[in-house]
Formats: sequence, structure tokens, C-alpha cells
Amino acid sequence: MTQTLHIKNMVCNRCKSTVVREIKAAGFELETIELGKVTISGNDSDGMKKLVTALNNHGFEIIKDDTEELIEQLKITLIQKLESQELSNLSEFIPIAFHKSYSALSKLFSKTEGMTIEKYLINLKIEKVKEYIQLGQLNFSEIAYALNYTNSGHLARQFKNVTGMSMSEFKTLQKWDRKSIDQIV
Repeated sequence: MTQTLHIKNMVCNRCKSTVVREIKAAGFELETIELGKVTISGNDSDGMKKLVTALNNHGFEIIKDDTEELIEQLKITLIQKLESQELSNLSEFIPIAFHKSYSALSKLFSKTEGMTIEKYLINLKIEKVKEYIQLGQLNFSEIAYALNYTNSGHLARQFKNVTGMSMSEFKTLQKWDRKSIDQIV
């Protein structure tokens, strides 16, 4: 029996590797995998219980609700856009990608996640800024440009609002406090 599972918090390649490992350990065959979604084959209810438990232990959840699935796909899309540096106007690309009005998706996201889509994207960007600072390959202006900010001052203000410190202060820290992408929200 083939079944498709939608998995919450599977938002990166490391997540995919963990899910693949647990699928095989539970005795299932992997048919396809993409961020947030796997297709497996096998018909073992004990194996499914084992898989669900293992995934939960890693911070993943099987999504059983259409709304939750939509929100998870929206998060994955935002993460992919950020990673590929293809950020454009949210109110333009989200309705096209999801075939729903931006207003409806925004209200649904806020109700489900307790923050706006814009705030979620800002949090993603700030974690990306921390990553860039940690790597030390770009200066602050280049980071701002890479993340589609109009100028580094705007980025600096957002960084301070979210983290409580300046980017320079963060850069000098010995212990960088970063969240993994799947821990945002």
C-alpha cells in the first residue's frame, strides 16, 4: 500500500535525511521525498506507530489537517525563496503560488501561527543574517543586499528589534545564538 504523508517541520535537507533514516528503520520503502512530503509503501500498522513516534522524537509531526498542510507549504515556500534569494513582494508571489488571496492566507497564517507572514519572514531573514555573520564572508551591506533590504540601516534596525543587539555586537559574541529554520515560530 502506498501512502503520502505530509510532515510538519521537515524544511531542510538535513531534515529529509533524518526522515529517510526513520522511514527505513520503521520498515517502509521510500517512494518519493520533498520538503514537507513523503510517499512511502508498506502496510504495517505497528511500523506506522514506530515511524510516528520516531518522527515526533525528532520534532516532526504527521499533518492530518488541510489548513496545517497549507501553512506548512507556505513556510517551506518562504524558506526556499529566502535560500534562493528570490524574495519579491509577498502579496504578489504568494497568491500566485497558492491560488488564494493574500489576505485570506495572511489571516489564516496569523491565526494558526500567532504571527503574521511578514513577521515570520523577518525572523527567517534574521536567522539568515546570523548565518552570514557567522560565516564571515559578507559585510553588513552585502548581507542587506543579499536579503533584498533597501539599505543596511533598515536591516540593522530590524536585527536590533528582533535580537536586542546590533549586528556588530552579535559578530563579537563567542557563542552565537541561532535557531534552526524549523524552530522559527
